[in-house]
Amino acid sequence: TKTISKCYIQVTGMTCASCVANIERNLRREDGIHSILVALMAGKAEVRYNPAMIHPSSIAELIRELGFGATVMENCDEGDGILELVVRGMTCASCVHKIESTLMKTNGVLYCSVALATNKAHIKYDPELVGPRDIIQMIKDLGFTTSLVKKDRSASHLDHKQEIRQWRRSFLVSLFFCIPVMGLMIYMMIMDSQLADAHAHHNMSTEEMETLHSSMFLERQLLPGLSVMNFLSFLLCVPVQMFGGWHFYIQAYKAVKHKTANMDVLIVLATSIAFVYSFVVLLVAMAEKAKVNPVTFFDTPPMLFVFISLGRWLEHVAKGKTSEALARLISLQATEATIVTLGPDNILLSEEQVDVELVQRGDIVKVTPGGKFPVDGRVIEGHSMVDESLITGEAMPVTKKPGNTVIAGSINQNGSLLISATHVGADTTLSQIVKLVEEAQTSKAPIQKFADKLSGYFVPFIVVVSVVTLFAWIIIGFVDFEIVEKYFLGYNKSISAAEVVIRFAFQASITVLCIACPCSLGLA
Repeated sequence: TKTISKCYIQVTGMTCASCVANIERNLRREDGIHSILVALMAGKAEVRYNPAMIHPSSIAELIRELGFGATVMENCDEGDGILELVVRGMTCASCVHKIESTLMKTNGVLYCSVALATNKAHIKYDPELVGPRDIIQMIKDLGFTTSLVKKDRSASHLDHKQEIRQWRRSFLVSLFFCIPVMGLMIYMMIMDSQLADAHAHHNMSTEEMETLHSSMFLERQLLPGLSVMNFLSFLLCVPVQMFGGWHFYIQAYKAVKHKTANMDVLIVLATSIAFVYSFVVLLVAMAEKAKVNPVTFFDTPPMLFVFISLGRWLEHVAKGKTSEALARLISLQATEATIVTLGPDNILLSEEQVDVELVQRGDIVKVTPGGKFPVDGRVIEGHSMVDESLITGEAMPVTKKPGNTVIAGSINQNGSLLISATHVGADTTLSQIVKLVEEAQTSKAPIQKFADKLSGYFVPFIVVVSVVTLFAWIIIGFVDFEIVEKYFLGYNKSISAAEVVIRFAFQASITVLCIACPCSLGLA
């Protein structure tokens, strides 16, 4: 018995099925070559040869002589386990970075790439050191839900319907409460400018101004220190903070638990601080029975949540579009195949229906008129016309007779054919196309990797900056109160200078947080 070895050769420059036929026909004639199989889309040839008679490099040389580029592929994925996972719960680039960095630190994981757009993780690992179960457990420990990619052809992991619904709801809730808040704000601005005009024209004293100011309906006090305006803003802000921001809080909590900071943490920080600060200021004013209403930030959270949930909603709608095209492509695949057993002289002995995934290379598959070809193969028996427009775009049916190749997903028209499967599962032309499209979605542009990295450092940086702002203004205020007085307009003279400084410092630092939070980097 002569030993048969197998090698893979990367072939470039093939343009159509006749190139494939040309290579296969010429190489079969060579001594020592047992069999050859060429896949057009993947651009690789699988050759079984007798190592005593011929060497892989000389096989590649033979292909080069035919006018194609050929290189022998070393250790072509032999022995490496490949794991495809669906990961749910990722919201931004730093989640992706977190999963990738954690897995790459693990002994036995050779490669890991996570795609935010498709919710997929692609992991290569050494089966001797680590197993799929360990990897799945690791991702779960990081706070994400994950499962093996079920080979369902509906492409449900590309389906963003649930997220689209969730973000749309979040956006609409925020919007519903945001519009009145914005209305109140604009009204206040107009009234204030009118007051300023009145002040300019009539030279009123400040006391008169204040009486005029507080006589406006919105500035009227329900309780000492609690104006109608602030009370309404507070009422409108609570539901947004609770319901509009719910998903942000969950994600931020998970991120903080794992000592990472992502965009969600920033959003939650900015809105919560604005909300809590305003609430505390109100309580203080009520306790003091203040005559002048305090400045609050109840308008910040609703408006931030509106913009960000709108952004997230649009993002998922856009992802859904790309995914839809892929889903359509995937749906062209046949789901079942009829495998037949042949006796002498190609007599049918038996046939059975099996799932496409279970078809092996070399199986004989029967395709009835009107049926789809489940796998790529070569016709053994029968004549028919086949519609291959899904690959070639050519609407005219192509004649098939014994010896011709057929493509998975194309439609058999009038005759029954028996084909021998040459490429099955992930190697079929259609699977390769789907894979190329998915890889285009999963592989990140270098600039994107850079942005991911930056967003990891961005959040802590902003928090530090806002704390620095807080202390800087407190120091400035105590050293030189006039500066604060110059910038902090409309503060009331009755409260102590120290309190003015602290309120102003808080205002400045919260402003930093609120403005940096929907940063262009994160939104982009």
